[in-house]
Amino acid sequence: MSGKNTDYFGINDLLTEEQRMVRDAMHDFVKAEIRPNIEEWAQNNHFEQGMVKKFGDMGAFGPTIPAEYGGGGLDYISYGLMMQEIEAGDSGMRSTASVQGSLVMYPIYKYGSEEQRKKYLPKLASGEWLGCFGLTEPDYGSNPGGMLTNIKDMGDHYLLNGSKMWISNSPYSDVAVVWAKNEQGRIKGLIVEKGMEGFSAPKIDNKWSLRASITGELVFDNVKVPKENLLPNADGLSGPLGCLDSARYGIAWGATGAAMDCYESAKNYAMERIQFGKPIGSFQLIQKKLAEMLTEITKAQLLNWRVGTLLNENKDNIASQTQKISMAKRNSVEIALNIAREARQIHGGMGITGEYPIMRHMMNLESVVTYEGTHDIHLLITGFDITGISAFK
Repeated sequence: MSGKNTDYFGINDLLTEEQRMVRDAMHDFVKAEIRPNIEEWAQNNHFEQGMVKKFGDMGAFGPTIPAEYGGGGLDYISYGLMMQEIEAGDSGMRSTASVQGSLVMYPIYKYGSEEQRKKYLPKLASGEWLGCFGLTEPDYGSNPGGMLTNIKDMGDHYLLNGSKMWISNSPYSDVAVVWAKNEQGRIKGLIVEKGMEGFSAPKIDNKWSLRASITGELVFDNVKVPKENLLPNADGLSGPLGCLDSARYGIAWGATGAAMDCYESAKNYAMERIQFGKPIGSFQLIQKKLAEMLTEITKAQLLNWRVGTLLNENKDNIASQTQKISMAKRNSVEIALNIAREARQIHGGMGITGEYPIMRHMMNLESVVTYEGTHDIHLLITGFDITGISAFK
């Protein structure tokens, strides 16, 4: 199982039997469905649409959403472990699952009406439908409150105009949760469906990162959105930011999974690669690298587990853990990037090839360090929490 060589502090003993079963089942799924194909998909910049239904069958979409709406009804540590295993396979694959669960299903469940929950959640959970999340704009990333996308009340419907950028899943999505300003300047959430006149989702090409994931834009040209598609319980920036908390938490576990995969590959290579008549793992500098990798992974695992424990105690109020989630996301991605770079050196020239996962993880993580809040923004969130003084104004 993933993590067999990385559970240095016996974190497995902190997990319930159900949590271990969830992790092991996802590990086996990744081994069977992702690992044999991922290098080819990444090399060819190919998003395997068939994985959407397979993820749905595995319960990877909305695992914390109640079962009555098609979700898994699982706790937050189980959710984190699933994301860890998927991203040990590939960050792009985890992005597909994260967006569907945390950024599409979560806001519909949290902010939607009962009718919206029943209409959309089961089809999203099963993988029959794919969804995306429209917040980031070409000119507004770290400052989403400045968004230009807007809605006007036309009596029996809303008129939606604007555009969104860097949207995972968008070209193949059946539904999009879109955030826009109303005429009073308040941010509202709407469910926009494929096929609505004036709605398009062009693909973004020429990516060096997340190449097994699909990324695009969302463009709205006088799109008529029915009034019943407005999320009734979302008002203001707290709506989309609440969704980002859920996604960032999954990323904290996911990036740690990528780090674990790089470490395990480097350790195995170091024990097999012979130079100067002995395995390179016998040399002091290689042992130093491996020891430091394992130390950082262990610290990240404990941080993630603690945040998951806190979320399980505050299931209905993810925002109460915003700052801790932010710290965990930033930490996990930073250590994963550092470990990927050290692992690449241990692999030598072979580390740049598709024979090993290192360069693919490294390139993927260059996106993960930016999305759902950049590395620097997360530092400022922590700084604000420490000092009570906002650096954003």
